Amino acid sequence: MTVSSRSAAREEVLARIRSAVGDSSAVEQSYAQVPRGYRDAGGGRPREAGAPQTVALFLERLADYGASARLVDASAAPSAIAEALTGRSAGTVVVPHGFPERWRAGLAGVRVLDDDPPVGLGALDAVDGVVTTAATAVAATGTFVLDGGPGQGRRALTLVPDYHLCVIPAERIVRSVPQALARLAPARPLTFVSGPSATSDIEMKRVEGVHGPRTLEVLVVAAEPPLPPEDHRPIDDPAES
Repeated sequence: MTVSSRSAAREEVLARIRSAVGDSSAVEQSYAQVPRGYRDAGGGRPREAGAPQTVALFLERLADYGASARLVDASAAPSAIAEALTGRSAGTVVVPHGFPERWRAGLAGVRVLDDDPPVGLGALDAVDGVVTTAATAVAATGTFVLDGGPGQGRRALTLVPDYHLCVIPAERIVRSVPQALARLAPARPLTFVSGPSATSDIEMKRVEGVHGPRTLEVLVVAAEPPLPPEDHRPIDDPAES
């Protein structure tokens, strides 16, 4: 087929498409009239971020993907982090700048690299793991999202080490993808993580760790209980002192 004949064929195909589609503005207007309520739907279930049903679904989905995931009380978060690292024999970990101070006590028993200045690729490959938090998480898909914000770091930190421990406040877990996207800045580099890294070749043989950590552990930190109202707080009784 010559260049001219290919060009003619291309024009013919495009002409048929234009004829079938008709007025593009009319098509766009018809699409605009389609109800889009499903974009923010939560499946008819509780939609509040961090609701018990939402957190339970998130943990269930992660377990399906082969991740170790559990819910811990806020007061027990540091000890849970320490326990997780000990269980993985993690002696040296990378922790991005901005990781919550209230959880850092759990890192006391390990050597921490702060990635400031950035840890080199060779050293990053040699550490035992990385500990981060996440910007948000999606219960319906068992996915958490890193956006490079405080405590999450640059993308290489969570792709090179073979073990990733992610600590997520329960209130950051939402029901659906649209709800999660509404919390994210589209200009940031977003990394979506659903279970340990794995892929399948053409023969459908599963291979783990090709594009990221083979071991993923997630701790969901339950919301801290609210403080009691001022008039319900205990008052020191001088007669008992």
